[in-house]
Amino acid sequence: MTVEKMDPVEVFAAGEKGRGLRVTKEMSAGDVVFAEASFAAVVFDSLSLQVCHSCFRRQANPHRCAQCKFAYYCDRTCQRAAWDEHKQECSAIKKIGKAPNENVRLVARILWRIQKDTGLVSDAQLTTLDLLEDHLSKMSPEDLKELKVDVQHFYNYWPKKSKPVGEDYVSHLFGVINCNGFTLSDQRGLQAVGVGLFPNLCLVNHDCWPNCTVILNPGNQTALDASFHSKRRIELRALGKISEGEELTVSYVDFLNVSKDRQRLLKQQYYFDCKCEHCTSGIKDDLMTAVRDTDGHKPSADVVKAVTDFSLQALVKIEEARTKGNFHEVVKICRESLEKQDPVFGGTNLHLLRVLSTASEVLSFLQQFTEAAGYAQRMVDGYTKLYHPNNAQLGMAIMRAGVTHWHAGLIEAAHGLICSAYAILIITHGAHHPITKDLEVIRTQTEMELCLFKQNELVYRSMREAVLSDKPMIVIKAFSADLCFVLF
Repeated sequence: MTVEKMDPVEVFAAGEKGRGLRVTKEMSAGDVVFAEASFAAVVFDSLSLQVCHSCFRRQANPHRCAQCKFAYYCDRTCQRAAWDEHKQECSAIKKIGKAPNENVRLVARILWRIQKDTGLVSDAQLTTLDLLEDHLSKMSPEDLKELKVDVQHFYNYWPKKSKPVGEDYVSHLFGVINCNGFTLSDQRGLQAVGVGLFPNLCLVNHDCWPNCTVILNPGNQTALDASFHSKRRIELRALGKISEGEELTVSYVDFLNVSKDRQRLLKQQYYFDCKCEHCTSGIKDDLMTAVRDTDGHKPSADVVKAVTDFSLQALVKIEEARTKGNFHEVVKICRESLEKQDPVFGGTNLHLLRVLSTASEVLSFLQQFTEAAGYAQRMVDGYTKLYHPNNAQLGMAIMRAGVTHWHAGLIEAAHGLICSAYAILIITHGAHHPITKDLEVIRTQTEMELCLFKQNELVYRSMREAVLSDKPMIVIKAFSADLCFVLF
């Protein structure tokens, strides 16, 4: 379903929240409520050498634009597909000798698009950029100062031959992308790589426990003829049943923060006070701050505070060591933290979960899979009690835990986790998304391995050991009619 095919949505007055979107017919879990191509999008400055500026896929050896020497692409096919969007940018970068920051580049792309197509580029676009909120009047003096610097950089970048644009409107666009820009992920959904503007999505209001999720579909850029490419787009997908006339909502922030912290983040970035049920009632705050209860005995408030303070300091040290690439130091700090946290914090405590997440990820990178799998399982157990059952981040976390268990040789647990992840991601991402396709391959592989494991564990272990040690593998003939063959 695409926006051009009259998606079942309409704009309505949503009270204090201003405008909103609601559905005109009932939707089910996994349904695409609407899809929307970006009005404009750019790659983050820090990843401009590693990510395709057309489809936002990460590439090991991308092809560089020979003119501006800034933009990179998967190949010449992707470059040709992006030329219409890049040509004015290419000339501007070449003229000043360097590319400005991502916000300046995005505002320039928006203005070039407006001057070419006007601010309303399709019948299915439900609002214009002029009507989107910029919240300039609510910005702090510090934020306004930064915005004025960006405006000046914009005018240094904006070509003299391009149509002049007033400072008020340029400031408006900077304000719009500040509170309406949507972060774009790479093709595997593992890292934020860029930012884009999607006018229809801007109309969907926030709820900490939403009924929809937004994912980036990178499109299909494999055809040699660019005319057969499908554009990158976001898809708004239903997380469960949505009744006719019900408002559509997404979460602007990660749910894994206590309600007061989510409210603070939303006020700071989006300039509104969240009054959703989960915030006003503090739902799950008790789980996120849980302490261990041993036979009715809980640690004292002083002990909890001491371990909480220690955890906050440890998380800062972990991030510093991680930034420097000192992964063994990261593991050391994580182990020390867990030793102090385990006797005090409950399994859903956020400080504990953040350490478990980092420990499992870094240990997996260091190929210490058995220890990583143990931490990953504890992380998933905690996440499952906190997140919406169809939350995309939960699905991704379970998928990573399943892969970690697979590498650790824990095939039964691995396959179970992979299947659980697939059940979530088929709803949040759909069957044709690259992540779901990869997961389906892994699910098939682990299913075959599990079948062999159940029929003859010794054979399974021998074959696995042979592959891991790169030894010649003896071909074993089927010992039952329904033997599942395995490809490690």
